[in-house]
Amino acid sequence: MIRTQLVRLYPNKAMRKHLDDLCDYRRYCWNLGLETWNNMYQESLIMGNKKLKPSWQKVRNELAHDKQDWQYQLSSRCLQLTIQDLGKAWQNFFDKARPDWGKPKFKTKKAPRQGFKTDRAKIINGQLRLDKPHGIKEEWHNIEISGAKNLKGDLKTVSIFKETNKYYASLPFEVEIKIKCQTKRKTAVDVNVGHLNYTDGIINTLPKKLQSLYQRIAYYQRLLACKRQVNGKLAYSTNNYVKTRAKLQRDYHKVANIQNDILHKFTSKLTDNYDTIVIENLDVKQMQMTHVASKGLQRSLFGKFRQLLTYKCNWYGKHLVLANRYYPSTQRCSNCGYIKQDDDKITLQGNQKYHTKHNEYICYQCGAVMDRDENAVQNLLALA
Repeated sequence: MIRTQLVRLYPNKAMRKHLDDLCDYRRYCWNLGLETWNNMYQESLIMGNKKLKPSWQKVRNELAHDKQDWQYQLSSRCLQLTIQDLGKAWQNFFDKARPDWGKPKFKTKKAPRQGFKTDRAKIINGQLRLDKPHGIKEEWHNIEISGAKNLKGDLKTVSIFKETNKYYASLPFEVEIKIKCQTKRKTAVDVNVGHLNYTDGIINTLPKKLQSLYQRIAYYQRLLACKRQVNGKLAYSTNNYVKTRAKLQRDYHKVANIQNDILHKFTSKLTDNYDTIVIENLDVKQMQMTHVASKGLQRSLFGKFRQLLTYKCNWYGKHLVLANRYYPSTQRCSNCGYIKQDDDKITLQGNQKYHTKHNEYICYQCGAVMDRDENAVQNLLALA
C-alpha cells in the first residue's frame, strides 16, 4: 500500500531560497507547457491533421529542446513531472463526472499555496535530501523534518509546498500494512450537519472552538474585501494586505488541522472496533447547490469522511457498505418499516403538517416516537 504522511520542513536560509526557486520554476513550466499545448492543438485543427495533436511527451520534448541556460541550474525532474501532471489534467478534462472538472488554467504567483514535485528525494538520517542539479556551487544541505522517527518505507514521488511562509512535504511511502483482527461487529454512520451519529454515540465535527476561528476568518475576509474595494489592484502589494492574508491562511490551516484530527481518530476507531460499516452514498455536490445549509454541509466534510473511511477499510480488510442515495433511511420507521411520503416527510425544518421538529420521528403507523438520527442509524444498520 501507498501511505502518505504530511510533515513540516525546517530548511535553512540557503535551502529556503532553493525551494522558492523550484516553486517558481514549476509554475513557469506549467504555464509555458499549457501555452505550448494550446498552440499545438490549434495547429492540429488548422492543418486538419490528428497526428499533430499534443501529448505530454511532445510538450516535454519541446520544452526540453528550448531550455535556457538558467534552467540547467534547477532540477530537470521538476519540468518532467510538471508536464506529466499537465497531461493528467487534460485527461481529467474529458471526464465530466470528476468533482473538479474543467480545463487546466494558468498558475499565478498570488496563489496562497506554491509547490513542486520530485522523485529524487531521499530520507537520510531523519532528514530530507533533494537532488543537487549540475552547476550549483553553493553548499548543499539536508532539510530537517518534524516527526522523523515515524518515517518508514520506500519513498515515492514527494510533493513539497509552501503555505503561510511555512514549508511542508507530502511523503508517500510504499509499506506493508497488516490486516486488523476481526471483531464480528457491525455499525452504521448517519452523517449530519455538525455531527456524525453511529451505534455507540455521537461525534461532533464542528466543536465550539471552531466557532471563534470562523468568526475571525469572516473578520479577515471583510478586511481584505474593503482593502480591494478601496485600493483596487494596488491592495495586493501593500504590507497590511499581505499580513492580513497570512492571518487568514493561518486560521484556515488551524480549522483544517482540527477537523482532520477529528475525522482521522473517528475513522480509525471504526476500523478498529467493527468489521462491517454502513454509510450513505450522498450526492454532496448536488446538496450544496440547493443553498439550504450549504455552508454547514461544506464545513461538515462529508466527502472527506467517506474518503478516509474508504481507504482505511481497504487497508485493514474491513467491509464498507454504501447505502443507495435513494434509500429512505430518514423517512423509514426502524420499528415497523413504514415509509413516510408526500406531506408526511421530515425535512430540515421538521414537518409543517404535524408541527414536529426536525430531530423528531413519529411513526403514524405504529405510533413509535424516536430521535430522527437514531432511527436513521438503525435503518442503515439493517443493510449490514
